[in-house]
Amino acid sequence: MSDTTLYVDLLSQPCRSVFIFAKVNNLPVQFRQISLFKGEHLSEEFGKVNSLNKVPALKEGDFTMAESTAILLYLARKFNTPDHWYPSDLQKRALVDEYLAWQHTNTRPHGSKVFWLKAMTPAILGHECDPAKLAPILADFNTSMTSLEEKFLQGKPFIAGDEISLADLVAIVEIMQPVASGVEVFEERPKLAAWKQRVVEALGEDLFKEAHDGIHKDKPKMSFPPELLARLKVRLEMLSR
Repeated sequence: MSDTTLYVDLLSQPCRSVFIFAKVNNLPVQFRQISLFKGEHLSEEFGKVNSLNKVPALKEGDFTMAESTAILLYLARKFNTPDHWYPSDLQKRALVDEYLAWQHTNTRPHGSKVFWLKAMTPAILGHECDPAKLAPILADFNTSMTSLEEKFLQGKPFIAGDEISLADLVAIVEIMQPVASGVEVFEERPKLAAWKQRVVEALGEDLFKEAHDGIHKDKPKMSFPPELLARLKVRLEMLSR
């Protein structure tokens, strides 16, 4: 067994990308569950692993890493995973790099904002999000989905060509977050729906379901540690402005 430990919470979309990548490639790593809603990422113990207090995180002895895309690239190189994940062909690799760079200010924040306003507002504040505040955020997310279809896929089976790559993996986990909040992302986008099905088949339906079960389950009334609840309320207030 490798000394590589991955700290994850599968309610987090970047954690799901790292989890799925490790599982689908049978990487010899260990997983440690860090519950975001219990505030375990804010603990002094976890702070020694990642001083940014975020998951996912990676630890190998004294070596630690944060940031999911950096962790994915490190794992691909360390364990020499199949070439299609991060292609040796320079142009295909450039397509992966391009999407990974773009999504940080597009798919990721827009999808995350939708999820927070639609799913977390009731859980934290006890009421539904104001539709007028949600509308422009949904519009931004839909613009990202159009860009994914027209700029990055362009009729190809996957973002880098004929095989799945890290770009597709990172994209799908982000998109499933708004889906879990009730947004019908794929219903009126048949090309995107077909791409999603190809991604799920490439990853394995059972693994995909395992990774996403948590965000699709009906959420009971949640209770949060006081410090974490205060942080979450501030985040929601900022998103609602």
